[in-house]
Amino acid sequence: MKPQRIISSIILIVSFAAIFGFGFWAGKTQVVCRVCAPETVNFSLFWEAWNKVHDIYVNPADFDTQKLIYGAISGIVKSLDDPYTVFFTPNQNKEFLEDVGGRFEGVGMEIDIKDNQLQVVAPLEGTPAERAGIRAGDKILKIGDRSTTDITVEEAVSLIRGKKGTEVTLQIFRKGWDAPKEIKIERDVIIVPSLKLEFKDDIAYLKLYQFSENANSDFAKTAAQILNSSANKIVLDLRNNPGGYLEVAQSIAGWFLEKGQVVVIEDFRDEKNELVYKASGNSSLLDYPIAVLINQGSASASEILAAALRDSRGIKLVGETSFGKGSVQELVTLTDGSSLKITVADWLTPKGEHIKKVGLKPDFEVKLTEEDAAGGKDPQLEKAIEILK
Repeated sequence: MKPQRIISSIILIVSFAAIFGFGFWAGKTQVVCRVCAPETVNFSLFWEAWNKVHDIYVNPADFDTQKLIYGAISGIVKSLDDPYTVFFTPNQNKEFLEDVGGRFEGVGMEIDIKDNQLQVVAPLEGTPAERAGIRAGDKILKIGDRSTTDITVEEAVSLIRGKKGTEVTLQIFRKGWDAPKEIKIERDVIIVPSLKLEFKDDIAYLKLYQFSENANSDFAKTAAQILNSSANKIVLDLRNNPGGYLEVAQSIAGWFLEKGQVVVIEDFRDEKNELVYKASGNSSLLDYPIAVLINQGSASASEILAAALRDSRGIKLVGETSFGKGSVQELVTLTDGSSLKITVADWLTPKGEHIKKVGLKPDFEVKLTEEDAAGGKDPQLEKAIEILK
């Protein structure tokens, strides 16, 4: 069985899921069917602590065995100090997998921990978060009355997500502000599109929102529209794209690259063990001049596609430095339906560069200010069009 590859840990605050990007390698979930205690580990201290809690804790009614087991597992992965290695209870795992389908209830944004601070990776277009003015890079200081100091992404998700019609208040701080502001957001049903196509004279403007399950087929239809149009250039907009399925990113790259060109390299803990993913598509868009838009909301699979086009075709990146999600996770389903999302490798660009915590730097840095957004201006897109013309 081929395990799911997750190249995005960004949490989509619409139910529970990480789309990150949340990127997966499609395939059956790996199931752990038989478990043996490791011979090299002495668990006597664990059981000593377990028995003490069971014997003398003041409120024995609170002693929920299953909850304690899940808490112990969560403690194991949390001690690794890796925000991308996490434990999901059965309900959380179910929501995680359902959310990738593209329809949820919540506020419609991705969050992650960066530099020990909970922050917004990107609001999704047309969602309550975007309408409320949330922007990529916003730092979330409080969720309701709860401070986000030392909070995990999963804890933040549980506090932010909720049913349609209910509200959540976030205390936000943004670069350039003198003080934090409280933003109240009403939750709604979120339907996430995979892409949007517009024609601007002889330029096809293609906005990819995420590398979801449907993105492959949607892209094939959109590519056919481009090929049958008078457009002879493409602006590929990956801004605020948190990622998705790795195989979808690899497949879409195949439309732009020659067959066999490297898309991404996985670098495992064994230095001699590397896995190279190559383009295997029809290369139908190979001859189109392209400019790629990125910003700090571009993460994981979108960074992989942008880097592949830059390294293999010399395509220029326009906008702002991307998020910097440079590791790969594997989703392992446990026997009771809970799961572990475990970091198993770093990923490298085709030229062998690490981008973890660094991101992709644009060839043409163009800021998008609040004044631009409020006035409906898009200097980043304007620059991309200028480069192509």
